[in-house]
Amino acid sequence: MAKASDLFIEALEAEGVEYIFGIPGEENLDFLDSLSRSKKIKLILTRHEQAAGFMASTYGRFTGKTGVCLSTLGPGATNLVTAAAYAQLGGMPMMMITGQKPIKKSKQGRFQILDVVDMMGPVTKYTHQLVAADNIPSKVREAFRIAEEEKPGAVHLELPEDIADEESDLRPIPASLSRRPVAEKKAIAAAVCEIEQAKSPILVIGAGANRKQTSLVLSELVNDFGIPFVTTQLGKGVIDENHALFMGNAALSAGDFVHRAIEAADLILNVGHDVIEKPPFFMKNGGAKVLHISFNTAEVDPVYFPQIEVIGDIANSIWRIKDQMTIQHHWDFSRMMLVKSHHDKNISKGATDSRFPVYPQRAVADVRIAMPDDGIICLDNGVYKIWFARNYRASKENTVLLDNALASMGAGLPSAMAAHMVHPDRKVMAICGDGGFMMNSQELETAVRLNMNIVVLILNDNSYGMIRWKQANMGFKDWGLQYNNPDFVKYADSYGAIGHRVESAEGLLPLLKECLDTPGVHLVDCSVDYSENDEILNHAIQKLSASI
Repeated sequence: MAKASDLFIEALEAEGVEYIFGIPGEENLDFLDSLSRSKKIKLILTRHEQAAGFMASTYGRFTGKTGVCLSTLGPGATNLVTAAAYAQLGGMPMMMITGQKPIKKSKQGRFQILDVVDMMGPVTKYTHQLVAADNIPSKVREAFRIAEEEKPGAVHLELPEDIADEESDLRPIPASLSRRPVAEKKAIAAAVCEIEQAKSPILVIGAGANRKQTSLVLSELVNDFGIPFVTTQLGKGVIDENHALFMGNAALSAGDFVHRAIEAADLILNVGHDVIEKPPFFMKNGGAKVLHISFNTAEVDPVYFPQIEVIGDIANSIWRIKDQMTIQHHWDFSRMMLVKSHHDKNISKGATDSRFPVYPQRAVADVRIAMPDDGIICLDNGVYKIWFARNYRASKENTVLLDNALASMGAGLPSAMAAHMVHPDRKVMAICGDGGFMMNSQELETAVRLNMNIVVLILNDNSYGMIRWKQANMGFKDWGLQYNNPDFVKYADSYGAIGHRVESAEGLLPLLKECLDTPGVHLVDCSVDYSENDEILNHAIQKLSASI
């Protein structure tokens, strides 16, 4: 016989869990005691449950294995909700384990008690309260299976205090051998025929394509057949964006050079499309045909109704299409390549701008120079995300971690911490606005305590810059979105991190290089000027791209 909490830990060990991120509460103490004896799982104690959830999600995003986080009942569980939505919409396998008061006998009335299982329903793939120790092996196995199958997402198990103290003679259930289904051969043949008959096909690489094997076969397809490609924000780095056939990233919703390139196509190979992202193109009757290649069938709406769907493992589908296809001499990419020349010229503008506070184009260019090809940048959410998605060229998958799904503020620092844990030998930089950074800035203590080597770049404009940009675009007066910040250098120092301040545009790059090459947790406070955002992003780019 084994205690239920011991059995739970054994089940997590059987799933290959390495870390549990979180903050235990009174109702987790049996679980915590069992975890203290594990030789395989390490507790990562954070300073806020939301940060723990972001870290677990990012672990899942990198590894494809379910990241695990822990909280108590009530307020601890509610603090996980944003992270659950972050994982669910972003397609990251993540499990939440929450405590609960005894369910069979309790003398505390309704103190701190919420229906957490029901609360988690809309933001998870699976949520369940464990009502007997004997349920643990099957429910843990089921939760992991669901979290990791396409599309990955969040799951939740609630372990009440009295159930954790029960006994069971059951053992963990080993994971089964499971392979993704592959596309039907007639769908592959139809796709090959459509591509070969097209005059100007183009690849659009979306969130679902951001898998290592898919990255390899897509790169081979582009290299072997010379078909141009664009990426969505969540598809960045799937194919090296330094490639001569890279047409750009769909960072803006419309009117950019990349949209002109897509308009030049008569067939769009939409790979890994996820409706959670803003669409990189809109279909219309009589327009370009769309070939939907994904794990799941298309969600049809008035602007997305693909004519052919290839449903199954994406990497396998691309490999089979590539294997059966031949290069067509009638393919014409001249219009796309003309657009690309204008795109590349525009991207380079502002890269050496010497004005201070630093302009975003200069910040992006300097970060790109400072980071190695396999270096990882983890973006929080703000207007700078558009500049990095558009101007920062990612050469490997999962080297630009941004959230174009829930788009939650506060995830930049925790995701960088998880990136460092998964890839301790690689350079990692969190890039945050001052608003997003302050939402989980307390995790600097966690990073310092765990002896991490990360750089946190704060692009500081003393306001919620993304909303100010939208406010200006809508013609409203500049009001209600500015605030004051602490002295970030002293703030970093108070946690035992190393604080730095950028004093000139020319000083940013050497400071970033110094921080990346020096062990420890570094915070860089960099004042940034977004005053030209509205003119450039909403007007100038659209005018220039339309003139081609």
